Amino acid sequence: MRISDIQNPDVSYFQGNFAPVQAEHNAPCTEVIGTIPKDLAGAFLRIGANPVFVNDPASYHPFAGDGMIHEVVFDQGKARYINRFVETEGHLAEQRKGDYIWDGPMTPPEVLETYGPGKNIANTAMIFHAGKFLALQEGARPFQLTLPDLDPVGETDYDGRLRHNFSAHPKIDPRTGELVTYGYDVMSKPYCAVSLINRNGELVHTTSVDIPKPIMMHDCAITSGHTVLLDLPVVFDFARMAQGKSILNFEPGNGSRLGVLARGADGDATKWFTVEDCYCYHTVNAFEDGDEIVVEGCRSERNSIGDDVRPGPGDRRDLPMLYQWRLNLRTGGVRERRLDDEWGCEFARINEDYTGVRNQFAYAARIAGDTLESGFDGIIKYDLVNETSTHYPYGPGRLGGEPIFAPKPGGVREDDGWVIGFVWDEQLRRSECLILDAARFADGPVARVVMPARVPFGFHSAWVGRESWNAQAA
Repeated sequence: MRISDIQNPDVSYFQGNFAPVQAEHNAPCTEVIGTIPKDLAGAFLRIGANPVFVNDPASYHPFAGDGMIHEVVFDQGKARYINRFVETEGHLAEQRKGDYIWDGPMTPPEVLETYGPGKNIANTAMIFHAGKFLALQEGARPFQLTLPDLDPVGETDYDGRLRHNFSAHPKIDPRTGELVTYGYDVMSKPYCAVSLINRNGELVHTTSVDIPKPIMMHDCAITSGHTVLLDLPVVFDFARMAQGKSILNFEPGNGSRLGVLARGADGDATKWFTVEDCYCYHTVNAFEDGDEIVVEGCRSERNSIGDDVRPGPGDRRDLPMLYQWRLNLRTGGVRERRLDDEWGCEFARINEDYTGVRNQFAYAARIAGDTLESGFDGIIKYDLVNETSTHYPYGPGRLGGEPIFAPKPGGVREDDGWVIGFVWDEQLRRSECLILDAARFADGPVARVVMPARVPFGFHSAWVGRESWNAQAA
């Protein structure tokens, strides 16, 4: 079924600003409220699930749609909007057929035999490393595109050396240029593997990490010398799926652990730390402090993904809030605490020059209510050293997504840069790209760029400076 043929959908993911768009654009942004900084040069990109064909709209999962990238290219105080599907082989095969082919775990065996085991939807996150811009989905290989026009290049397997799924959230060490990635397997042990890719884009090391059950490990963290893995109790359960229930379930009995593995070491050297039961979709950063590995992230007490009972009014157990774990490598001890007792937040980003070392600032999407489903009604700038925060609320009827930090050329301080993100204005029925000066965050946007087309809500953002894409690899 083509999305455009769905009549009166009773599914929230096909309504309002969640509704997918089918038209692709390459057009100047002619309306700007304020002034775009002239030294802001590069591309702000946001990716998300944008389905074209579905089998049953009522059973559609919001993570399952085709990848589409929405890009704003900044140059000399002007902006251009480009949006385009990530043209993977699976996406193109369904375009040729004119209907869906894959239907997740419900795909018939004969279809898998004809078309292959699955579709790389490449819809979750993006990264630029070793001259390659990659769209990512944690159940597949990275898919390379070129900037700024988002032309497809194809999947990469690092000369055949990548033999596990590639995380949607690998981490780049800005001091060494190395990329740390991992992947999880839901079918057979070992359920996790970690790989190291050097600054030249060569995969130089892979190791297996044995964990008890197949779990959804959506993110990791790195320090200057270690990788932190999250073994948390959102478990893939095929017995539940056979009963017609969600394949994912929060199982506190599985336990919650953080694993610390020295970079380049074998997986059996992972040191595990038991923590209070929780879930963490996204880390903020990690760093080394004497004997301790310090990890900060957006943590909830549980996660109801796949559960039969959803949180009721006032139930904040599913609400992610800024949190810190301190893991002592010498004693094995753990200290953990909330860093914000009031506001829920997600999608926290930092100046990526500080990945793996102590950063002072983080920029997080502020959650409007008691669950993620409430949407994001502003951005919080956290000062993690002084433990203070500054809020920029979008205003009534305005919701946004993940902010990104774009560094200023020649910047000296950590917050010398801009915070950029999309906002949907329900009353004006339009999308805007906001630009805030990170060092003068409380002043609000220096520019609101009106998009020439609606930008649906999506997942993760990226910033790629012009110098980087000028050095793209073939």
